[in-house]
Amino acid sequence: MERPLDEILAKDGRDGLVALPAIGTGIAGAIAEIIATGRWSQLERLRGEMDPEALFRSIPGIGPRYAHRLAEDAQLESLEDLEAALHSGELRIKGIGHRRKEMLAATLAERLGRVRLGTTHQPRPLPPVSMLLDVDRMYREKAAAGALRKIAPRRFNPKGEAWLPVLHARHDNWHFTAFFSNTRLAHELAKTHDWVVIYFQAEGQPEGRCTVVTETHGPMAGKRVVRGREDEKQLKEPA
Repeated sequence: MERPLDEILAKDGRDGLVALPAIGTGIAGAIAEIIATGRWSQLERLRGEMDPEALFRSIPGIGPRYAHRLAEDAQLESLEDLEAALHSGELRIKGIGHRRKEMLAATLAERLGRVRLGTTHQPRPLPPVSMLLDVDRMYREKAAAGALRKIAPRRFNPKGEAWLPVLHARHDNWHFTAFFSNTRLAHELAKTHDWVVIYFQAEGQPEGRCTVVTETHGPMAGKRVVRGREDEKQLKEPA
């Protein structure tokens, strides 16, 4: 390279990376995260090494206490998750006020290569609920049949056992990665084989995430639902 990648990112944002030969939006996003943090959350996730708290502590102004709240209370796992939560207004963590949120948003925008471009945050596209439920069903069926590769997550796994099945799937223009939730809350509520976390990404778009669970009350009790999208009409999938 004639110019360091961090200089290209700082001056031209992700578009500057995408303009390089053979670099698409997905690889550009990975490069931006590695430049900003020295880590790539997707790779750590697939290796079972994901540590959201350590990732959030790499952001100036976030210490161990706030990093823990972001990972455990807000259930966030990546810089993209945090950015989306800040802009959607969904981040409600005690001790993180309006000024701190503005500072975090500015830092994330710079790290993710958005500030120099003058771009504004756009709502990430979402796959249809019916498609997410198809991925959820496929994952649970293959996991039950022992047909998926298992990883040994570092968190909440003192014996280092490879117990967590991982699914990769494509549907239309979407790429999905699914696995059972390995959060503190999932372990406390014994939901590590019920809650399914699905990461999704359309070509040229940022990554998103959702969780599919078995509803325990109300008219949807006993059905699989996508958290946050319970009111959509496509929710007909039984547990």
